[in-house]
Amino acid sequence: MTASNNNESVPPIPLDEPITLLRTPGTLATPEQLALQHQRFLAAATSDNTRRTYRSAIRHFQAWGGVLPCDEATAIRYLLTFAEALNPRTLALRLTALAQWHRYQGFPDPAATATVRKTLRGIERVHGRPRQKAKALLLEDLDRIVTHLSATAGLAALRDSALIQVGYFGAFRRNELVTLEVRYLHWEQEGLRITLPRSKTDQEGQGLDKAIPYGDSICCPAKALRCWLDAAQIEQGPLFRRISRWGVVGEAALNVGSVNAILAARAKEAGLSHAPEMSSHSLRRGLATSAHRAGADFLEIKRQGGWRHDGTVHGYIEEAGAFEENAAGSLLRRKQDP
Repeated sequence: MTASNNNESVPPIPLDEPITLLRTPGTLATPEQLALQHQRFLAAATSDNTRRTYRSAIRHFQAWGGVLPCDEATAIRYLLTFAEALNPRTLALRLTALAQWHRYQGFPDPAATATVRKTLRGIERVHGRPRQKAKALLLEDLDRIVTHLSATAGLAALRDSALIQVGYFGAFRRNELVTLEVRYLHWEQEGLRITLPRSKTDQEGQGLDKAIPYGDSICCPAKALRCWLDAAQIEQGPLFRRISRWGVVGEAALNVGSVNAILAARAKEAGLSHAPEMSSHSLRRGLATSAHRAGADFLEIKRQGGWRHDGTVHGYIEEAGAFEENAAGSLLRRKQDP
């Protein structure tokens, strides 16, 4: 007995007859197009910053005299040559770049052997150095910079004030700042909302929203940005652009490295003694530090900075409270009995 239902019965396909497969048309047809598309996706799997770092590492290896592909002995000689000259973290990164090149090209990884890894661990133990941390830009120091820029004439001062304030209160990375465009801005009654299409922690492009309220003190990033855009007559394209020596605003965005230079220069002009210790990361660290001191919630800080890992935010908060929440301080600041 055969099962039946309300639908018409479908005759079975004879197993001894060939099955005709229907071709489903795609967007690409030729092998050349498929190969180019494949290379494009492989390249997109790695961020531009990582790719640039890896390329620099490979160039350094080749300038030293290394030939690709290489073997374990060559990798060890490379490590020994620069064991004292380079930071062990730099050596580890360059070893990773070397490993990635070999894997991507289909060659055996010379850095994967136990001897190479143990050599690197030994170098780290002998020549390990503390990680250099950017000095956090505290809110009171930001006020000094903004006050100085508000008293400085010219387009560059308007741009730099907007750049530093948006970078600080939006907790943007420097590569994010220079890629911001007018189309990412949404002006609302409460302030400015910026939709970042892609970031370090959002490589898949899901989008990251950052809301920056209007300020009622010397600092107001939304107003500073509006003043800069109006003065520079920017209606589309990059927000923060190069300015020629004749005061002409260009079409191209600032170079990534310019963010560090602008912050350090403006901090020095404002009289901050620790200006040489500052970098673009000082903006993100400063936001987390000052927000914690002002009573902001942990999740608020994490969301504004777009940090993926709780440990990163906890590290900034611990630094902010290094003297306030201090075991030694509770002993040194004892109340004397009357």
